[in-house]
Amino acid sequence: MLAPGSTIGILGGGQLGRMLALAVAELGYRCHIFAPEADAPASEVAAFTTRAEYGDAAALKAFAAAVDVVTLEWENVDREAVRQLASDVPVHPGAHSLEVAQDRMAEKQFVEWLGGRTATWAQVDSREALDAAIAQVGLPAILKTRRFGYDGKGQARIMVAGDADAAWAAIGCQPAILEGFVNFAHEFSVILCRGQDGSIVDWPVPVNLHKGGILATSTLPPPALVRAQAAEAVQLARTVAEKLGHIGVLTAEFFACKDGPRFNEIAPRVHNSGHWTIEGSATSQFENHVRAVVGLPLRPTTLMSARIEMTNLIGDDVADWPRLMADPTAHVHLYGKAQSRAGRKMGHVTRLGK
Repeated sequence: MLAPGSTIGILGGGQLGRMLALAVAELGYRCHIFAPEADAPASEVAAFTTRAEYGDAAALKAFAAAVDVVTLEWENVDREAVRQLASDVPVHPGAHSLEVAQDRMAEKQFVEWLGGRTATWAQVDSREALDAAIAQVGLPAILKTRRFGYDGKGQARIMVAGDADAAWAAIGCQPAILEGFVNFAHEFSVILCRGQDGSIVDWPVPVNLHKGGILATSTLPPPALVRAQAAEAVQLARTVAEKLGHIGVLTAEFFACKDGPRFNEIAPRVHNSGHWTIEGSATSQFENHVRAVVGLPLRPTTLMSARIEMTNLIGDDVADWPRLMADPTAHVHLYGKAQSRAGRKMGHVTRLGK
């Protein structure tokens, strides 16, 4: 267990790192950000920042010497960087969680091995393999890169066979999987946190609405179908965390279907669909993640309101800040990003109650 005053290193300097850094400070620890960006939002609220590429071995060595433990704000960090850091300082979560979460094919195989149900899918390593995958999976389908895809990036829809060439080009002719469409009623996520002692807490599941591949809202309580499927989904997510030996927050996204929950993907980190926990839960996902990383006991996840809604501020939505700041029902979080652009998450707003 690390004592307050110790330094927590965070790989990544975006808004997730920013909110983690705030939780780090509230618990009496110091935060050191490692990120390549010159204007990382997390750096504005951290004690220290190292600006370097994730592949910079010398910078990583110095970073490891300056911190007592390392965590990360997103999963698309170079695994070799994590392995190098882990040889000098504890890293939570570890390389195993990243290896599974960074590769969509490995992720699906892992979850299916644990008994979870996924969309029908096939491996695609070439343009010719895409035709074979279409014959196997059927259409319509979604072609997804195996690595480095989030918020709808690295994906292309194939509605008819004639779309295949354009879809393959759109993802950069990279190794991919083809997923059949899932007939679902709702999307929802399970957010849990696993401590170093193996204890796990999870939050009530929100129903999520996406627009253009980007999360728009997360709302509690979810519809009846999601409530009926939540226990099964939570159990699968817990099993994933245990088998990975994961430490910290882990998020699993699901589709609510007529025949039960169908697994979509995992994120081995704090998650956009859990931002509501800052005001809406007795303990936020950020605080419990920090607690897990330093070895403190995890705290309860009791809801603070019967109804909660989190809305993302995407692109020019942030221009509405004067009205939002004047709204007594709105808990406004702005991420300190200098420029807004289409699809960029600029902040979020959480409302409790009716």
